[in-house]
Amino acid sequence: MTTFNQSRLETGIDTLLAFFTSDTFAYIVKRVLQGLLTLFLASILCFFIIQLAPGDYLDALRENPKISPERIEQLRKQFGLDKSWPEQYVRWLWQVVSHGNFGTSFVYQRSVASLLWERVPATLLMAIASLIVTWAVAIPLGIIGAVNQNRLVDRVLRVISYIGQGFPSFIAALMLLILAQNTAPLFPVGDMTSIDHADLTPLGKILDIGWHLILPTIALSITSFAGLQRITRGQLLDVLRQDYIQTARAKGLPENKVIYVHALRNAVNPLITLLGFEFASLLSGAFITEYFFNWPGLGRLILQAMQSQDLYLVMASLMMGAVMLIIGNLLADLLLKVVDPRIKLGSMS
Repeated sequence: MTTFNQSRLETGIDTLLAFFTSDTFAYIVKRVLQGLLTLFLASILCFFIIQLAPGDYLDALRENPKISPERIEQLRKQFGLDKSWPEQYVRWLWQVVSHGNFGTSFVYQRSVASLLWERVPATLLMAIASLIVTWAVAIPLGIIGAVNQNRLVDRVLRVISYIGQGFPSFIAALMLLILAQNTAPLFPVGDMTSIDHADLTPLGKILDIGWHLILPTIALSITSFAGLQRITRGQLLDVLRQDYIQTARAKGLPENKVIYVHALRNAVNPLITLLGFEFASLLSGAFITEYFFNWPGLGRLILQAMQSQDLYLVMASLMMGAVMLIIGNLLADLLLKVVDPRIKLGSMS
């Protein structure tokens, strides 16, 4: 037994050493360092753009006759608004780097980090559900369209994709709200749980959240699904015209094997690349969806922060969007490597 455990330990150490000395690990380290530099430059740009907006959070308080000028001045010093924007930025950046403190929200009088962590699960849940629905619907429809090129089913699917791409998110949300109103209480609207959520069983709680998630997920997925369907169709058509596909058919391989094993495997690479951008764009798309469906996520929080010029909450939210874009692109590159081992990460820009 001792020899067996020692052998397993040595195997594990060898695996770790192989990973830490591999091109993949070097690429991850390189991208992380590039990401940190990108975040630094993006934070400077975001902070400067926010300062260009007229006024600040205290402007609304100045209109309240019950708040004295002395109290306004006290709040200016407390929030650091009495300093120039470069001094405010350096102070904020030092707090982030040294203590992981993104500042205090002006409106909520709470730590920005705690506010974000409260809302992140709801937004990620909707974003992941939207990605699953989008890919589960768009990929098969794109394949059907490519296989049946210029036939009736392909024309119908193309019309659907054109309509979906040209359909504004807020129109889709409004139509789904009208549907919910006319079919009430079939589709719940407002918040992500029912009033009696705390009294439900664990399975009942999961089903309750899932039921509330249906309409927001559909609203967030419509535009993405239409675009992904068209891209899938186009990429698969390009691959099906390649010589090696014609050779595979000439050898007598079944059509399903030609499409799903040979063609789709090569057509999926550009789609994985898009995954990184979709992951980041879901945050901006969630603004409208969360607003219409009263979903307690980051979108509503960021919108309220922008309206009230809650400086540090806006900064942290913008940085989170940048982080999602960087992580999404890194995950897409690593997935490309998994799907197609011929790809060299070192040669990717």
